[in-house]
Formats: sequence, C-alpha cells, structure tokens
Amino acid sequence: MREAATVKPLWRTRSTAKANRRAAPRIAWSRALAFTAGLVVLFLILCAVAPQWIAPYSPTDMQADRILLAPGAAHWLGTDYFGRDIYSVIVFGARESLFIGFASVVVGGLSGALIGALAGYVGKWTDTVLMRAVDIVMTIPGVLLALAVAAALGPGLWNIILAVAIASAPNYARIMRGQILSIKNRPFIMASRSIGATELSLFVRHVLPNSLSPLLVMACIGVGTAILTGSGLSFLGLGVLKEVPDWGALLSQGRGYLTVAWWICTFPGLAITLFVLSVNIIGDELRDKLDPKKRRA
Repeated sequence: MREAATVKPLWRTRSTAKANRRAAPRIAWSRALAFTAGLVVLFLILCAVAPQWIAPYSPTDMQADRILLAPGAAHWLGTDYFGRDIYSVIVFGARESLFIGFASVVVGGLSGALIGALAGYVGKWTDTVLMRAVDIVMTIPGVLLALAVAAALGPGLWNIILAVAIASAPNYARIMRGQILSIKNRPFIMASRSIGATELSLFVRHVLPNSLSPLLVMACIGVGTAILTGSGLSFLGLGVLKEVPDWGALLSQGRGYLTVAWWICTFPGLAITLFVLSVNIIGDELRDKLDPKKRRA
C-alpha cells in the first residue's frame, strides 16, 4: 500500500510530459536569447577594457577631408563634424559609460543593502528611522534626484557615479529589508538561535547568504538603468568632461546634426539600447535560475 501511494497517476505523468514538450521551445528560445545577450555584453566590456584592439582609428584622429561622411566601407558608422570615426569613438567611449554603470551599482547596491539589512534585522526604532528616511528619498523620482545631486556636485566621473548611486540605493534597501524580514524568523534560524548561535553568526552565515538572490538580479538589471541615467546626465552636460566623449555626451554632440548626419546620434543610441536590453535579458534569465519555485517547476 505504501509503494502504491507513491506512484503518480498515468494521466498526470502524461500531462506533465505534454507540458514539458510545450515548454521546450520557449526554454530553448530563452536560453538562446540569454546567450546572445551575454555575447553583446562581453563584446561591449571588451570594448571598455581594450578599445585599442577593436577600434580601427584613434578617437581623437580628426581628418578635415572626411567630415560628416555617411557609413561606408572606410568608416562603418560614418564620421562626425570633426572627421572622427564614429565607431572608434563609440568603442573608446564605452569605458566611461560602462564604468559609470557598474561602479554606481556597486556603490548604490552596497550602501542600500547595508541600510536594508540593518533595518530588517535589528528592527524596532532602527527600522523605523532608516526606512522613513528611505521613503522620503523615494518620493523624489530617481532621474530627478540624480540630476539634482549631479548639478550640486558639478561635472566629473565620480560625481556622476555618486549621483546615480544615491538615486538607486533606496530600491536596494527596500529589497534587502524585505528579504531579511522573510528569513530571520524561519525555523532553521530559530533552531540555530536555540542552540546558542550568536546574532552576528546567524546574520553572516545564514540570513545574509539567503537574502542575496533578488539583490543580484536587481543589480544586474540596475546596471542598464544606471547607464541610462548616466548617459542622460552626460547628455545634459553634467557628465564626464573629456576629449573622448561617453555615449551620452556623443548623443548630445550629434543632436544638432540630426537632419544632416543622422548616424552621429543613431549609433551611440543603439549601443545604449543594446547594452540595456542585453543586461535586462540576462537579469530575467538569472531571476528564473535563482527562483526556487521555477527551479522546482
């Protein structure tokens, strides 16, 4: 009787197999899309790390006889009003754009996670004070907050990183607090506490590691959002002031030539779009992998 009770009904086995067959094309498409997105992100990271290996021209090489050339064999993405190769400028500009995105996520994610973890685990008045402060900051739209901070600090690489990080930190704080609250009173935590585990040991060894999955997914997607925000600030003239512009500054420089040389704005915009879309796809795939409910399914 005990063995018979563990055998699944035939109709349920067939329905599960049919559902798996229906889901197979969707899963294969999702994995192929994530793989392609990973290749795009790796290529753009390689552009940021070693642009001299990829760009055919120097980003500061100005040629008066090649001003505003349309895309062609010599210049794949055309040239700008200085005669610079647009493709080379985009490749070299990836370093500043991607550094702003990743650095602001690290700074904002760590600071926000620390605030959320402290509020969720300590609780009481600490939770009240910290989360009310987070709520006040979240009443200001993220882009507007980053714009205000960047305008107050002035143009500069670390200023724009700090501005984007401050705008994104409250979201990480709320996610982390929610995870801490859902884990800190679970049975395995209570059992560890009952055998004499210290609060610090519980937090470091059990609560914190089990709270990081949603934060990693949010950080992955947040890189794209940070690059969009950083590019917007650069577009408005609050970004990095260098002879090699980042993607946002290149968009700003080419907007006056949109009806004459559309490629100056179009291709930097496509680079931003491709990177943001790719990290969002990777973030969705990472969320599916880290979600225990979907793993069981």
